Amino acid sequence: MTAKPDLRPHNPRPAEGPANPRFSSGPCAKRPGWTLAALEGAELGRSHRAANPKARLNEVITRSKAILGMPADWRLGIVPGSDTGAVEMAMWSLLGARGVEIPAWESFSADWAADVVKELKLADARVLKAPYGRLPDLKALDWSRDVVFVWNGTTSGVRVPDADWIPAERAGLAICDATSAAFAMDLPWDKLDVVTWSWQKVLGGEAAHGMLALSPRAVARLESHTPSWPMPKVFRLAKGGKLAEGIFKGETINTPSMLCVEDALDGLRWAEGVGGLKGLVARSEANLAAIAGWVAKTPWVDFLAEDAATRSCTSICLKITAPWFQALDAEGQAAAAKKLSSMLEKEGVALDVANYRDAPPGLRIWGGATVETSDIQALLPWLDWAFGEVEAAQPKVAA
Repeated sequence: MTAKPDLRPHNPRPAEGPANPRFSSGPCAKRPGWTLAALEGAELGRSHRAANPKARLNEVITRSKAILGMPADWRLGIVPGSDTGAVEMAMWSLLGARGVEIPAWESFSADWAADVVKELKLADARVLKAPYGRLPDLKALDWSRDVVFVWNGTTSGVRVPDADWIPAERAGLAICDATSAAFAMDLPWDKLDVVTWSWQKVLGGEAAHGMLALSPRAVARLESHTPSWPMPKVFRLAKGGKLAEGIFKGETINTPSMLCVEDALDGLRWAEGVGGLKGLVARSEANLAAIAGWVAKTPWVDFLAEDAATRSCTSICLKITAPWFQALDAEGQAAAAKKLSSMLEKEGVALDVANYRDAPPGLRIWGGATVETSDIQALLPWLDWAFGEVEAAQPKVAA
């Protein structure tokens, strides 16, 4: 039996690619125009407790609060361990006074759930799970208890659409990992009590430093609740029943990198120059819109987020819907998706766009504010080309 001729379309190789091919979801692209000259004012070789370095650290705090529109009575501190450290610090310091609810719909929210259940070993904990691409029933959460959640699922591209599901009057604390949402999405501070993020996401800063924001309600919990477990030094936010106020004025728990501090300040100044939070949100949403327009007319791809209202504008996750791809087993799908991202990297047009290791096979394209929409638009023809190449390499189906 002879094989049918291969009639699958083949897209021509595009002539030009993005000016900046960096679409990693963390560490993320530097701000447009960034050079090493941005670090020339760094307070190197100085004690971080000296006046000038401490002032630099405090400047990161004050500029961040101003851009984000954080209420004046909130505390914001720089903590070790990136966003992971900030979330862990919040959980280890605050949980245990009430039962805990953890909605989990991607890798990091699942990690927080595992830490609550397996490491802190809180017996009164409930995990509400949903598969990649969906949200759990957020209205089923019990707000007489503490709730630990992500605002934007970095590994699934699924974000909460709003804060309507969080009551303004609640007994429990709303503990929010917002690392891929802060500076790209409008966070409702009146509906939150703890918010964490890192410098390496939306503003493209260097890694290892986390930001921890506490509402007055969270501070009250810290000063009234003593956890039953031993507290590592890097997690200690209170001493003698009182908040360690210095942490929220630039007195870091451990030694920070002053190079990273200077870089963070550069990113914050750039953010102010593009219109503050409103401008940052608009840049990220424009990147999502560009990809959404392409997805709408491209038959082989779709968003991993099933509901359009939950599509992330930062960690934009795509799934491959082509029938030949869907017919592959899990190993085959993973290999085809890896070949697609590897081909884009080899061509130098898209670096680090493979799906997260625990996520379904596909692509993950960072669309945060430091990414130019023109680069997103220049990338799209390359996605079609690379997919065509991977498809053409598949075994032909005999008649």
